[in-house]
Amino acid sequence: MSSMCTGDHAGDCLSGRVKRTRARTARLGVAALGMLALLVSGAVHAGFMDVINMPRGVTPISRVAYDQHMLMFWWCVGIGIVVFGAMFYSIVRHRKSVGHEAAHFHHSTFAEIAWTVVPCVILVTMAIPATKALINMEDMTKSEMTVKVTGYQWKWRYDYIEDDITVYSNLANSSRELIFDGDPGTNENYLLEVDNPIVLPINKKIRLLLTADDVIHAWWVPALGQKKDAIPGYINEIWTRIEEPGVYRGQCAELCGKDHGFMPIVVHAKSQAEYDDWVKGLKKTSEASAAEAMREWKQDELIARGKEVYMTACSACHQPNGAGIPPQFPAITGSAVATGPLAVHLDRVMNGKPGTAMAAFANQLSATDLAAVVTYQRNGLGNKVGDMIQPADVAAKKN
Repeated sequence: MSSMCTGDHAGDCLSGRVKRTRARTARLGVAALGMLALLVSGAVHAGFMDVINMPRGVTPISRVAYDQHMLMFWWCVGIGIVVFGAMFYSIVRHRKSVGHEAAHFHHSTFAEIAWTVVPCVILVTMAIPATKALINMEDMTKSEMTVKVTGYQWKWRYDYIEDDITVYSNLANSSRELIFDGDPGTNENYLLEVDNPIVLPINKKIRLLLTADDVIHAWWVPALGQKKDAIPGYINEIWTRIEEPGVYRGQCAELCGKDHGFMPIVVHAKSQAEYDDWVKGLKKTSEASAAEAMREWKQDELIARGKEVYMTACSACHQPNGAGIPPQFPAITGSAVATGPLAVHLDRVMNGKPGTAMAAFANQLSATDLAAVVTYQRNGLGNKVGDMIQPADVAAKKN
């Protein structure tokens, strides 16, 4: 066969084949390096690393974490290049097909010291700044503001201690409706929209106290660089200092129940002046809501408003059509509570039912919203009781 090296020309034939093999190897190596360079340069210029990498964030802690991550990443890249480069070079240059024979290696004290000392130096180099960062993360001193964060199934409550205001944050109806009927692609921030975001001032050290009312949750906003569990009966704490205004999104990062994926977090970071205006506006809205409860409401007004409240506060458990998910989440349609005495129904909504997933909404909803959602449940979702309750009557019970 023409490909076989035989006879007097076997040596020249073998030499030529070796040269061709080396040439192919060299070309493949150049091509691989060229592709690697193209990928790296393209990734950098196209922002590909920004898409697949962890975010740099907008707080001192998040930036330190990012810098530590990137430093360790490039250490790993360098080590990988050296190790795999030496391995591939040895495989290609010392393969049997070009005449090399297996070598016999002996003990090397220098090599053993090198591969022990070098990793230790790398670890110590990384450990010192990492330890400083961890200590800084736990330093709550000199906080300028405190917000208590409470997790519920499946919403967040934010108590602004200094400003004496409370905000409940639920998945926005625009996202909730798409879960059951619609195209999620029409919403850019599907499942990451809320009705009431947590609003925080920038350039201020803010202490966040984390707890939960029912099961374990976890408050996590990637751009802020921290995540910590919210545990019933226990207070965890983190701090943040947001340095850039904007909207930053996150989610509950603990498997807290069937609607775990519908518990987003939205942070609006504003200047101090804008934050102060927001606080004033919220207090005026609260006062207006109290005054609104004193007027006489028509049944159709309460039903229309109650439907909105139900979709926000109740549909996660009892379903948009009121069918529920028995036995844990009983149906509203045809239930003994929703079609029974009005006073019992209102008490259940306001005070919940101990030992079950039914939460107390007396402090979560205004008097008007409580009256509206009870009226809607009794005259919607397949129920036709026909009665109603005025917000003023609910306000009297709350007081």
